[in-house]
Amino acid sequence: MPQSGTAIAENSPAPAENVWDVIRCEAAELAAREPTLAPLLQAQLLAGNSDAESLANVLAARLCVVRIEHGDMLSLLSDVLARYPAILKATEADLVAVRTRDPACTTYLHALLNLKGFHALQTHRIAHALWAEGRKEIASWLSNLVSLVFGPDIHPAAKIGTSIMLDHGSGIVIGETAVIEDEVSILQNVTLGGTGKESGDRHPKIRHGVMIGAGAKILGNIEVGAFSKVAAGSVVVKPVPPHCTVAGVPAVVVRIHRADEIPAETMDQNI
Repeated sequence: MPQSGTAIAENSPAPAENVWDVIRCEAAELAAREPTLAPLLQAQLLAGNSDAESLANVLAARLCVVRIEHGDMLSLLSDVLARYPAILKATEADLVAVRTRDPACTTYLHALLNLKGFHALQTHRIAHALWAEGRKEIASWLSNLVSLVFGPDIHPAAKIGTSIMLDHGSGIVIGETAVIEDEVSILQNVTLGGTGKESGDRHPKIRHGVMIGAGAKILGNIEVGAFSKVAAGSVVVKPVPPHCTVAGVPAVVVRIHRADEIPAETMDQNI
């Protein structure tokens, strides 16, 4: 007996045009515009003998971690870095942030070579530059690759400042219209997400000096005020004032900070 999902699909109205023909046309057009992606598109979609083979090619490539020639990837990343020197400056500030805030990081080299949260953030900076140039397909592809390889799922349109630490990096989700200002620390399994199917500006705004504890969820177009702290496991659905700690489900203010306290630097997990 077929599964219900299969039965529904078979009984659904046929599309006005063959979706796979459209996809192959789109793939050919994208391959012409983005030579870096051309070999992947050729192997996964344009060379397929059937629609089923095309689908299998796409899924297999992702499940096996998508491959691309090292030289092509190096050329793409180097080109963006050469044209946007501010990215390297941001990288240097992030290295200092990780080195000074993470007790497990004893050298800058350790951060550069081994910390996947750091790797994901730097690749995001390159993807964001591509997105801002209007090269949205390759920016999205690069962001998806970051998620597959490093873990954090960061939309390429998200705006992220400098002196940022994504501690561990695993499970972090940052939505399209999210904004993260300078000197912010975010621990594992944090979500900066929306609240449903709304469109437009729909993700959180994280102000200067904030620390977000492990597993916290901040949902909707709300602001977390400067130098505040979101306790681990909290669910934040209302704006957070500056200089305070919020905790709980839903989160409420549980402490007011001194004016000179910077949670992102102290990394104090206590409420």
